[in-house]
Amino acid sequence: MKLYRTVYKEAEAEQIIERSRFIARVKPVSSREEAEEFINDVRKKHKHATHNVPAMVIGDKAQIQWASDDGEPQGTSGAPIVRLLVSSEITGAAVVVTRYFGGVKLGTGGLVRAYTSSAKMALDAAGICDVYESMLLTFEFEYSFLARITAMEGDVFSIEDVRYTDVVEADLSCTPEEKNRLTEMIANMTGGRGKLKEEKITTVKKRI
Repeated sequence: MKLYRTVYKEAEAEQIIERSRFIARVKPVSSREEAEEFINDVRKKHKHATHNVPAMVIGDKAQIQWASDDGEPQGTSGAPIVRLLVSSEITGAAVVVTRYFGGVKLGTGGLVRAYTSSAKMALDAAGICDVYESMLLTFEFEYSFLARITAMEGDVFSIEDVRYTDVVEADLSCTPEEKNRLTEMIANMTGGRGKLKEEKITTVKKRI
């Protein structure tokens, strides 16, 4: 089941508009505290910048939407970035667009376009992904079954990790709906000797 859409990784993009330097950074975040820490880190890195405009959208239903214009005219910078995230159905993301003023005023419309396009460049660099609910099942089985199980990876399950001790421990992910089917597959492939040691609900990202 799809939970929400977010950015795939932290990324940065830069452009020059009318001699002003715009540096946009985006990061996937899971809480307001994490977003604020990211924003503060960018502010420290660019403490001599003219503006550090932050924005965030957080929550599986985008419950938290916040931005600041950081000295730019009201509504010309932070709010457009939030609108970009919301219109792209992106949540769990924090953005900071840094501006080093180049001496040319852009006007209200120019500022909106500059901050929006800079944020969009960072989103493109980060990549967009959908986050799905997933089951992570840890199975234990003999070495002789590993090749057979590896060959079956595909539609039903993915192999996330394999550990080698006296036996093989494999972390296999699947959708919650496929959990019983995966358990039956492992039982059939190992003649009932594969043991389910642990199961937990997690999430998986799929780039779009």
